[in-house]
Amino acid sequence: MSETTGNRKIAIICSKGTLDMAYPGLVLANAARQAGIDAMLFFTFWGLDMITKKKLSKMKVTPVGNPAMGMPNIVGVIPGMTMMATSMMKKKIEAIDIPPIDEFIEMVHDAGVKLYGCRMSVDMMGLTEDDLIPQLEGVITAMDFMDLSEGAQTIFV
Repeated sequence: MSETTGNRKIAIICSKGTLDMAYPGLVLANAARQAGIDAMLFFTFWGLDMITKKKLSKMKVTPVGNPAMGMPNIVGVIPGMTMMATSMMKKKIEAIDIPPIDEFIEMVHDAGVKLYGCRMSVDMMGLTEDDLIPQLEGVITAMDFMDLSEGAQTIFV
C-alpha cells in the first residue's frame, strides 16, 4: 500500500480457507485497485490456505454447517458432497469468467495489491516463508498490520 499517494486505502483480512470464502477478499481488492484505491490483503488463520503453495489449488467448499447451501447438514455429511459442492462452485465461477484462486492472486498482485501473511498464524501452523506463494510482500505481525493499515477502511472476511 502506498503511504505517500494520499489515496483511499482498504485493508482486507482473509481468515477463511474454503473456496467460497477465498473469492470475496480477492474480488474486493481487485475492485479497489480498479477504482484507484490502495489495497492490501492480510491472510490469517485458515486464510493462509489461500497463500500456501500446497493448499492453494486444493481449496474446497464444504456444505456442512453452511446454511447458504440450502440443504440440511445431514445431507452435507454424505460421502462425496464436499467434492460435488466444490465441483459445482468451480463450474459456476468458470462460467462467469472469474479466474481460479492462484490466477486471481497473481492478477491482484500485478494490479498493485500488497499481500501479507500473519506472523502468528504462520508460526502456529508450522509454516515457513518458503511454503508461501512468491507474490507475498512478507509475513508481518499484527502490530505491523496495524501500522500499514492506518487510515484504511478495514474489511474482515
